[in-house]
Amino acid sequence: MDGLNDLRWNGGPGHYEVWFLTFSDRGSNTGLWIRFTLHAPVAGAGEPHCELWFGAMHPDGLRLARRARYPAAGLRAEREPFRLHVDEAELSARGSAGALDDVRWELRWEPGEDPGLPVHPLIERARLARTMLVIPQPCLRIEGTVAIGERELRLTGASGAQAHLWGTKHASSWGWAHAADLQTAGGEPRPGDWLDAVSVTAPRLGREIGPSTSVVGRILGEPFRGNAPLSVARARAESTLTRYAVRTQAGARRLVLETVADRGALLGVTYEDPDGELLRCWNSEIATLRGQVWDRAGRRWTLRETLVAPGRGCFEYAQRAPIAGLPMHVGGT
Repeated sequence: MDGLNDLRWNGGPGHYEVWFLTFSDRGSNTGLWIRFTLHAPVAGAGEPHCELWFGAMHPDGLRLARRARYPAAGLRAEREPFRLHVDEAELSARGSAGALDDVRWELRWEPGEDPGLPVHPLIERARLARTMLVIPQPCLRIEGTVAIGERELRLTGASGAQAHLWGTKHASSWGWAHAADLQTAGGEPRPGDWLDAVSVTAPRLGREIGPSTSVVGRILGEPFRGNAPLSVARARAESTLTRYAVRTQAGARRLVLETVADRGALLGVTYEDPDGELLRCWNSEIATLRGQVWDRAGRRWTLRETLVAPGRGCFEYAQRAPIAGLPMHVGGT
């Protein structure tokens, strides 16, 4: 995990950076999403600033979002050990605490040793990705409390991930899913297993390229790295507002994944690129992920296991254009 959360901004224009925590709580069936952000517009388009976001959702229809903006000086980052502040809120390798309007949280966890790297080093070195994504802690067991108004959640069985991304411009569209609370179809827990899949479409040489799909994780106790250029090129993916499906292969293992989100529980947010262009995103932290794990022996493929995260998967769908009838809870338009 060394260095994966380090601040990448050099103080110049044309950069954005995000550290986020995403998790779902079995005890309350609540999904939560906390973001620490930095936005440095292109030259002449405004002053850099940082923001703090908080989102919560529940199957009963709760969709709550809060956001506060501060000058860029409100963001302070430390290395060894990692510690990040936006105003008075804090994120470290062992927890997070903060308050925003009528919500507050105090969370703790034990750091993991198995980071996720969706962007393959070859793709990173070739500078083919305009956004970099790393997952310093992809499989967290989180304890603590979250207060939303007068309601306090004492987390029981909360699982999630902490990720870091940065770049100069978002992709044109994407589908994303993450699960850190997996079980077999028969209900047997799979502690330590996790999955992260992302499919992006981005402009290159005057046209839209993609979707390019990367899938990484730990499956049945073994690492899965579907992020090599050949795996990315061969993977098949379909993204819609409420469904994200992926078929990918790495070595002798194949994954067939489907994540489904309830339209009524989606949280709509607007992202802004450093050049001012907008992108709309719909997020759920209470989606259901289902995955088939196939293993090859010789020429024969055998279904090894079916894994599910019922109501405990993370999901995003993003595109540039708004969708009529869907509200944006953060950012508007």
